[in-house]
Amino acid sequence: MNHRQKEEYLREYSVLKNQGKPFWPYAVAKDGAMAIVVVGSIILMSLVLGAELGPKADGTTTTYVPRPEWYFFFLFELLRIIKPPELVPLATIGIPTICMILLFLLPFYDRGPERRPERRPIATTAGIFTIVAMGYLTYLGAAAGSPNEVELEASASVRAQGPAMVEQFEAGKQVLAQSGCLACHKIGENGNDGPGPHLDDIASRLPRDAIARTLVNPTAPMPSYAQLQEQDPERFNNLVAFLSQLKGEEEE
Repeated sequence: MNHRQKEEYLREYSVLKNQGKPFWPYAVAKDGAMAIVVVGSIILMSLVLGAELGPKADGTTTTYVPRPEWYFFFLFELLRIIKPPELVPLATIGIPTICMILLFLLPFYDRGPERRPERRPIATTAGIFTIVAMGYLTYLGAAAGSPNEVELEASASVRAQGPAMVEQFEAGKQVLAQSGCLACHKIGENGNDGPGPHLDDIASRLPRDAIARTLVNPTAPMPSYAQLQEQDPERFNNLVAFLSQLKGEEEE
């Protein structure tokens, strides 16, 4: 902004200020009305939707995963997306800290008098991008399943094989959840998208014996389950039985 534009702006601002309305009671009334709308909306949502209350904490479970409050879901999902361990501190601490510093310093480095969004394309674009990114990550974080629990019910084909198969299916599901498989694989909405493949239809791609051989002699970086097979054959067989029933929706 040059000297002429600044003088023109100051003259226009002086005229508008003289024609404007006083802070009391006009601005106070507007802020008070907006505050009433916000508080009323919160009360209405609490009455209609209720509070999100999960089950009681169980200190003996090995599959419980604490989840943050909804306003931290975007950081929660960002942590899930960032795969290289060396980038995790940058994504979870570095980027939010830099954004907060830039926000606090905004009055010092943005001294322009313009307030209309269409006349501030860079700031407007950055703001819209930030809001959309946080909203999308918040949605993904809210919709993501637990990384240490398989929320998959026994299919009709499993139930048709009898109660014994259903019991083995549930036992194998728990073994898989406790073994850390969901750190690299995904089943339904649970787990991570890699580096391992999705396991929803593993049984349609590999027979039971091949699944067992893969668990014992896997390809790196997947760990071997040979020790589990030797020390606890029942749990190993339950895991194999569970995986051998995952045939995908098209074959159910």
